[in-house]
Amino acid sequence: MAGSFITVTCPDCESEQTVFEKASSEVACAVCGHTLAHPTGGKADLEGEVTGVVEAR
Repeated sequence: MAGSFITVTCPDCESEQTVFEKASSEVACAVCGHTLAHPTGGKADLEGEVTGVVEAR
């Protein structure tokens, strides 16, 4: 598999958001705007707790 989608909990507002683990641009929380993922050229540097992996069917 080339990459997975993961669920991350925002450290500021505690809302959950699904992001691509190899994000190529910064991903902000949809509720408060806190940056959840920073691109690194591979797997993104994540802020907040990873609470799950979205399974493909």
